[in-house]
Amino acid sequence: MSEISSLTFEQALAELEQIVQRLERGDVELEKSIEIYERGEALKKHCDALLKKAEEKVEKIRMSADGQAQATEPLDVG
Repeated sequence: MSEISSLTFEQALAELEQIVQRLERGDVELEKSIEIYERGEALKKHCDALLKKAEEKVEKIRMSADGQAQATEPLDVG
């Protein structure tokens, strides 16, 4: 397994999806389930942090050339 902080959003999300699938199948031993659940939590936090950075970048891009905000509402990611 690679270091979480070095993963892109897409890589982290794909690994998180694999973890969820493994846990949903229920064919993982208890100790391994705990281990991969903890990694899943770390991956989720990493994805959240990357999304927050992306939202902040979008807000900066939305500023006009003279520095005036064109919009003040947050980015709708829903």
